[in-house]
Amino acid sequence: MQEAIAITEQPVSVSVPMGYAFTLRCRAEGRTSLQYQWFCQQRSVCRQIPGATEQDLPITAQQTQLYTCRINDLYRNVVFSDWVKVEVHQCVARGLPPRLWRGEPVIVLNPTEQRVEVGKPLQLQCAAMGFPAPSYQWYRNGNPLEQQKKKKLWITHAKASDSGTYLCCASNSHGEHWTNAVDIHIGTCRSEKFFATGKIALLVGNNRYQHHPNLMAPVTDVFELSLLLEQLDFQVVSLLDLNKAEMVTAVSQFLQLLGKGVYAIFYYAGHGYEHSGRNYMVPVDAPQPYAPENCISVQRILQKMQQQRTALNLILLDTCRKWYNPECALSQVQPLEPWGNTVYGYATSEDAEAYELQDGEFSSGIFMKYLKKHILQEKKVTHMLEDVLEDIGRDPLVTGKQVMEIKHTLKEARSLTDPIHPLGAAAERWGRGHEPLSKMVTFPCGVQVKLCFHWLFSNMMYVCAKLQPPPAHVADARLLLCQPTETVDVAALQESCLHQVESLLASVYKREELDCVFQLCGLQKIQTDVVLQLDLHYTQLSTKRRTCESLQTTLQKSLLGQFFSQSSYSQPNYPRTPARASSVCLRGASVLSTDLKGQTSLRTGSGHSLPSSNPSSSSIEPEENDESDLSELCSALLRAGPGQNYP
Repeated sequence: MQEAIAITEQPVSVSVPMGYAFTLRCRAEGRTSLQYQWFCQQRSVCRQIPGATEQDLPITAQQTQLYTCRINDLYRNVVFSDWVKVEVHQCVARGLPPRLWRGEPVIVLNPTEQRVEVGKPLQLQCAAMGFPAPSYQWYRNGNPLEQQKKKKLWITHAKASDSGTYLCCASNSHGEHWTNAVDIHIGTCRSEKFFATGKIALLVGNNRYQHHPNLMAPVTDVFELSLLLEQLDFQVVSLLDLNKAEMVTAVSQFLQLLGKGVYAIFYYAGHGYEHSGRNYMVPVDAPQPYAPENCISVQRILQKMQQQRTALNLILLDTCRKWYNPECALSQVQPLEPWGNTVYGYATSEDAEAYELQDGEFSSGIFMKYLKKHILQEKKVTHMLEDVLEDIGRDPLVTGKQVMEIKHTLKEARSLTDPIHPLGAAAERWGRGHEPLSKMVTFPCGVQVKLCFHWLFSNMMYVCAKLQPPPAHVADARLLLCQPTETVDVAALQESCLHQVESLLASVYKREELDCVFQLCGLQKIQTDVVLQLDLHYTQLSTKRRTCESLQTTLQKSLLGQFFSQSSYSQPNYPRTPARASSVCLRGASVLSTDLKGQTSLRTGSGHSLPSSNPSSSSIEPEENDESDLSELCSALLRAGPGQNYP
């Protein structure tokens, strides 16, 4: 039997700002003419709205209320529509809703980050405007939570597995909109107050300059700092001798690894300068004299670090801060946001030089000498740097010459020793550390050789070969690694620092006797697969004849191309160098030590010792000028990809 009155269009709930004008609609069909009457309810009191006797109810939103419509016919048949809610937001951001709003969801309240103890309640809340009112769906780590379909997410007893990245989707018939993602950590009550969602560091050491005096200390300083930071659970990318394009690409890749809550460190050792509070780094290919476009602005890098919403930005500059060219214009750098998360550690004060310490076969900057002493301390970053400053101030070698300077806006007591609590997608972004690769190769005579591939730096690989116990018919085996022609030019660029890297490698493998070692420098420049040839010379016991066999192994470009890898490389522990008689020279224009005797040589494939450079002559020269538009070059290099030439 047909109903006397059938509602064909129900009113719908809405969520609007205060003062917004809209209309509730109700439509019905019946066998006689119909009459309408609207009612509203607020605080459990239901009342008839005077004069609201039409199908449409115009409303100017003032307060949140419930509404329903009564429909009756001439035979006294009565039906009521669904109750609908008119939610009124008293305070919304300026400009909301948009001028041409058609009712699509607009987020007016985002959830906030929380850290909750196990067993305690977790509550997240969001809100959105919409016409009709939006429905809600919460997500954790990208997966929908089937029981969480309201504005408020409520978990009575939080578990550790509830940790993750949360966000909510508000949707209606006009579209959908997402809240900001927030990180929620559920854990036991801990004494530490702060934590990082990840830790990553970019270390750049420029030693070998094409048109300026070479430096010695950055090799050792970058190496030692990378080991210390890895002890603090940082993922480290350490790079030597980068030209302008390579420095820009490295910084671009570094910035892509950063994210919300990450602790980020940028360290640079090499030629540099400062002008009016702005610091500039000098790439190895900078001409003499420098042009503005040849240098890179540190402040511009820091701006981009802040845009990643990091929890801590630590900039360590082990470079001179003198300014020689007052006629050169400054680069255009916007002021930093006042987020209270930035720390500068300058090796020296304004308008002063930074010095290197010549310590036998190892060289180190004065700044690094004391930084490595304190960096593992469990204290606020700025307090740790103050300890470094005090030690440098007490060093008689640099009294009156070099004084460290600290600038910061750090409002929280964050320490480099703070734990890592990766949350949601961030936990997957970092991946796992990269372990040294190795493989076994076998010659026709049965002799086996173990090849290991180690990175002392992210763009410098060592191929280490170790003969395994030979078969009974083989005696007096000798192994050589032949130098591939593809890497001759690249290796030549690094000759000045090979004796230092050689010493670092010897310290790492001092307990392991290697048959031969081959060095691949400047991996970012290698464009093709590299073929290594192993020559085995041995005596056949049955014939007493000397025999030579050869094998080739290919190092794929993908293996070499870890120049800007997100993975950190496991580095062996590096022992400290014993104290020796020392001398001091300028970091900005080094006077290299002339006592380079007594070094241990490692053999290359050709059987020759790794070459050492002759000491450079002392000179002082201007270091000036600034950087052109970094962001434009970053974009171009990212399109070109690492290792590609760019004018």
